[in-house]
Amino acid sequence: MKNETAMENTLEVNCRNEYDPLKQVIVASPRYMEIKEVINKTQRHYLNENINIDKAVRQHAHFIHTLESEGANVVILEAKKQLNEQVFTRDIGFTIGDRFFVSSMKKDIRRQEERVLIEWLTLEQISYYRFATPSIEGGDVIVDNTKIWVGQSDRTSPTTIELLDEQLPNHTVTPILMRKDILHLDCIFNVISEDTALIYSPAMDEGSYNILKSSYNLIEVTEEEQFNMGPNVLSIGNKKLISLPENKRLNQELTRAGFDVIEVPFSEIIKSGGSYRCCTLPLLRK
Repeated sequence: MKNETAMENTLEVNCRNEYDPLKQVIVASPRYMEIKEVINKTQRHYLNENINIDKAVRQHAHFIHTLESEGANVVILEAKKQLNEQVFTRDIGFTIGDRFFVSSMKKDIRRQEERVLIEWLTLEQISYYRFATPSIEGGDVIVDNTKIWVGQSDRTSPTTIELLDEQLPNHTVTPILMRKDILHLDCIFNVISEDTALIYSPAMDEGSYNILKSSYNLIEVTEEEQFNMGPNVLSIGNKKLISLPENKRLNQELTRAGFDVIEVPFSEIIKSGGSYRCCTLPLLRK
C-alpha cells in the first residue's frame, strides 16, 4: 500500500499547523502556465482570456520576494514546459508534523509533477511517504496540530483518507464533505490561527459545517470572494497573512479580527483556480 523512502535529512521538515511562522517553502514558476484542459469552474470562466504569462511571472516573483522578506527560505522547483499547472505546488505534497507525504494526483496532466518533486526530495535526502492509492491532493489537506481536516472531493477519495488516518495514529483525521463543483477544500476553508478559520459554508454539507463551527471562530466569505479565491490566503506567522487586493471587504474584516493583511497582486494566477496557499508547499513552520 505504500512506498516509503528513508534517508538522512539535510533540510528540516516540520509543519504542525497552517499558521506558525513560515520558514521553508517550495514553489514553482508559472512560466509555462496555461489553461488547456479545463479542470475547474474558474478555468472555464477564464478559458478564452487565458493567462498573461509575463504578468503571471512578475506577480509570482513579487510573491516570492514578499515571502523572503518575511523570513522564508523559498525553494523553487524547475519549471517544466509540459507541466502547465506546476505553479500549484501545494497539491503535490503536504507536511504533517515531521513527515512529508507525496500526493497521488488524480489527473494525468498533473502526475508528472509528483516525479519532479520526488527527484528534488531524493536530491535533498528528505524522507517521504508516497500514496499508492488513488487519489489524494494537498489542497484537500488542512493541518491544525492534532486535527487534520481532509476534503472529500473529486480529487481525494474516501479510501485514501482512511489510509492517511492509519498513517497518523496520534491525529484526528476528519473528512469534510463538499459540493462536487469545488476543486479542493482550501478553496472554501482555511485555518488562519489557533481559533479562527475562513469558510464558505454553502459549499459543504451541514454536518461538516457544524463540526468546523464547534472548533473555530468562522469568518464567512461571500460567493464573489470565494470565486476570487478569498479563503486561499497564506498565513506566514504571528497572525500575518497574504491576501488578494481585490477582496477588500474580506481584508477589512480580517484586519478588524486582529490579522495583519499583506496584499499581493495575483490576478493572473487565480485564473487557473488557485491562489497563495495553492502556490506554496510548506516544509517548515516554527
